Amino acid sequence: MSTVLLAEDDAAIAQPLSRALEREGHDVIVRSDGPSTLQSALSGVANLLVLDLGLPEMDGLEVCRRLRSARSTLPVLMLTARRDEVDYVVGLDAGADDYVGKPFRLAELLARVRALLRRSAAGELAAARRTSRCRVSPRVR
Repeated sequence: MSTVLLAEDDAAIAQPLSRALEREGHDVIVRSDGPSTLQSALSGVANLLVLDLGLPEMDGLEVCRRLRSARSTLPVLMLTARRDEVDYVVGLDAGADDYVGKPFRLAELLARVRALLRRSAAGELAAARRTSRCRVSPRVR
């Protein structure tokens, strides 16, 4: 089971989206401001961050930038009402792995969540395989 960190300050979006993610089998942690989102993201508990750009105290772009500057590989799906091409580019350049504009179709958002979690799990498995191949066995005499 994976844990999704949902950073959304609008309860009308956060509550139903949280329920939908739970129905998909995920544990969900909801945060409604930038600083608590960043702290939770850096804690290592979550497998994916769904990040609204319009968070109070620290916007989602700054959360993403700080997350990436801390060398975090946590997958980030930006979820925002900013739908211009330049907003997508800025979000992706800030370190997001995917970008979904509001209003969104729930089925598409959930499919993107599954895809990011799949890619993340595959990357972790590949890294574990590389690490196990690099181990040197002690010599037996």
